[in-house]
Amino acid sequence: MLLSLVRVGVLLLIALPLLTVSTKWIRSYASKKLSSQQGMVLSKMIYYGGMVIILFAVLGEFGFKLSHLLGAAGIIGIGVGFASQTSASNIISGFFLMAEKPFEVDDIITVQGTTGVVLSIDMLSVKLRTFDNKYIRIPNETLIKSEMTNITRFPVRRVDVPVGVAYKEDIGKVREILLDVAQKNPLCLIDPQPMVIFNGFGSSSLDMTLLAWAAKADWLNLKNSIYEQIKVRFDEEGIEIPFPHVSLYAGSVTDPMPVRMVDKG
Repeated sequence: MLLSLVRVGVLLLIALPLLTVSTKWIRSYASKKLSSQQGMVLSKMIYYGGMVIILFAVLGEFGFKLSHLLGAAGIIGIGVGFASQTSASNIISGFFLMAEKPFEVDDIITVQGTTGVVLSIDMLSVKLRTFDNKYIRIPNETLIKSEMTNITRFPVRRVDVPVGVAYKEDIGKVREILLDVAQKNPLCLIDPQPMVIFNGFGSSSLDMTLLAWAAKADWLNLKNSIYEQIKVRFDEEGIEIPFPHVSLYAGSVTDPMPVRMVDKG
């Protein structure tokens, strides 16, 4: 018995640190050669597999036979399976997510109104970090059944800048100014080219939209900077950005409603 305890102690002292170090190295190496998600999945499979082997080795030192352990594990597994159907559904959904790969670690996704950076893709759930630094756990089954948007799947993203100008302004001139602002912004891509769309006649303005493209890492910086540059350029060119206003009429097309001031003093 004493000899078995010594062997178990030596096994744990050597095997556990070796398993931890090796899984970290495998994750780092696989992440560089494959992807962050595949490196994480591979390292977890090796880690859990190694833990099972170590557990069987330790139990074997105390006289437990492998056949008996497997039989007991089968019986326990059946009972646990009936008792945890939700967990089983999440595990199966996790395999589908890993096979389909609609997103990877470090992608930005939106699920049911929640947007965040993917921290990990585990067997039961996906962990997100929102932009206000909240930790969100989403069950895998929810991701399979819900609509999911991967914001950073492609290398470029489009910035939509809605702009309203006064009715007196020349549409062609406004279009030229907007395109010039986009072309001079160092974060705006030349291909795809920026574009201006005339949306129609608003209640107080001519409504237009500037479409500008940026690398996904520069999207937020482009969105912030281009709004400021448009305001400065419009001020320089004398382009009016109107505010909503309402005129009251007494039923005539031309005559405004009369207003009379009453002095109660």
